[in-house]
Amino acid sequence: MKLAQRLVKGFYRTKFKTLGRISPEKAANAAYQLFCTPYSGKPKREIPAVFHKAQKQSFQLNGLQINGFEWIPLHKAPTCTILICHGFDSFSYRFEAYVEQLLKEGCRILAFDAPAHGISDGKRFNVLLYKQMLVEVAQKFGPFDGIMAHSVGALAVGLAMEELQHPDAKLVLIAPATETTRAVQQFFTMFPVDAKTHSAFLQLIENLGSKPLDWYSMTRIVPTLGNSMLWLHDEQDRICPFEDTASLRALNLPNVQFITTSGLGHSKIYREAAIQKHIIKFLVC
Repeated sequence: MKLAQRLVKGFYRTKFKTLGRISPEKAANAAYQLFCTPYSGKPKREIPAVFHKAQKQSFQLNGLQINGFEWIPLHKAPTCTILICHGFDSFSYRFEAYVEQLLKEGCRILAFDAPAHGISDGKRFNVLLYKQMLVEVAQKFGPFDGIMAHSVGALAVGLAMEELQHPDAKLVLIAPATETTRAVQQFFTMFPVDAKTHSAFLQLIENLGSKPLDWYSMTRIVPTLGNSMLWLHDEQDRICPFEDTASLRALNLPNVQFITTSGLGHSKIYREAAIQKHIIKFLVC
């Protein structure tokens, strides 16, 4: 870990500890603000060539401008409509390879940057806000024949599908954030707090969404959906651990196909050529 990273981590550990002595609620709120902040910010990125060919789209969500892209095949009707959803601390540009391949298949494609990500407005992010964004996208630009999503984007898609009830849409779930309890556990391993602050943090999340933390779970959501699903996960994923999928895999749901990889981790999995080919085939066939 670089010196700057150690200093930042030390600063927040001290901040949460000090606030916790004064007010567990204030400490919990400060921790939540950090938990919801993309850690690399929104640095400028080089625009991939295929994104210059897109029609820009935007809409307002809770006072934020959400920006995205739409590609429509030239001189022919689209064979299908596909939505691409990035993960935490990511952005749509990273999925240029999928855009290029789906265009070759004659698909209409949409991709939007989540709040506080990429070219969209905002400084804070949570999965409920992402879910609201996806519901709005579906209502404005759908229906979709297929949706592919990575990491927390997959969890947001699951929550949106519960609300929208579009069982005909194929879902590609890449390294999903299977259990939100895991993300919170990892956060507090890095930034330990006392029991009262931890309890206040969990209560804050429950107050925001009127649901306990463990409700935000793909293990809970997936069995409620009738969509045809392709779930891809790497055994060495250290962000969204493969072991969290055990209960869901044990259900052997007929509409869910699991593909397990080894050595690709959390992000390389969607960049792998063989995986890309499998995803495209699933979406367009």
